[in-house]
Amino acid sequence: MTDVAHLLQTRSFVELGARERAKALLDAGSARELLGPFDRLMSPWLPAQGIVPQSDDGVVIVKGTFNGQPLLVAAIEGVFQGGSMGEVGGAKIAGALELAVEDNRKGIATAAVLLLETGGVRLQEANLGLAAIAEIQAAIVELRQYQPVVGLIAGSVGCFGGMSIAAGLCSQLIVTREARLGLNGPQVIEQEAGIEEYDARDRPFIWSLTGGEQRHACGLADAFVADDLAQVREVLGECLAAGEPRQPRSRRHADFLALLGTFGSQVEQLDAAQVRALYQELQP
Repeated sequence: MTDVAHLLQTRSFVELGARERAKALLDAGSARELLGPFDRLMSPWLPAQGIVPQSDDGVVIVKGTFNGQPLLVAAIEGVFQGGSMGEVGGAKIAGALELAVEDNRKGIATAAVLLLETGGVRLQEANLGLAAIAEIQAAIVELRQYQPVVGLIAGSVGCFGGMSIAAGLCSQLIVTREARLGLNGPQVIEQEAGIEEYDARDRPFIWSLTGGEQRHACGLADAFVADDLAQVREVLGECLAAGEPRQPRSRRHADFLALLGTFGSQVEQLDAAQVRALYQELQP
């Protein structure tokens, strides 16, 4: 097949909205949305601040099957408030994960997929958003005792803030070339450290350090996939089948802290190749 013919047959995953992404991953006809837009469960805090809320608070929860097996998909809509996590959206994700835990206790082997397009906590909801993210993280850890929780960062928002920690807690993490993953976003780093340290407008520089390909090469993501729905589903199937890793990243904190401890306060800015080489020394 020629490259042109392949492109014509490729269906972009990145270009889909959250609801389309969630349903596209599941077996045809199996998707059932929980607390959808017609339930009108939205943030009570945004209108008071002059912000128009969204009827699903930017979070889509869908249950269905994947290759015949029960699967929960929680998808964050990155175009609404930058995918930020507030009280309602965070509670939807945490509650859905907790229901998956209950399923497993009843003998229904339900795994979960988190579609992470988020800047982290919603600043307008501050501590409520932080509490919601903490509940999500706790639910991920609990569900992992039964079935894998797979994170997927496709683009174009990326995954930052407290939700990047949630991504790190997942059993497996899938990224595309368009994905980005980091604790702090480019604008935040530039604001705090200055443009000489981190130019938020320099897209090649940003992707070279926090893009999906780099994060995968550094061992901070488990799978690297092209922006193609069929390939995303294939790799997702592999990650679900792999289950919980014998040595998850979340239990290797001592290794990562030791790596950070090798840097002094006046270290020169590293380029992408140097960062990759340092992280690859930690590969199990």
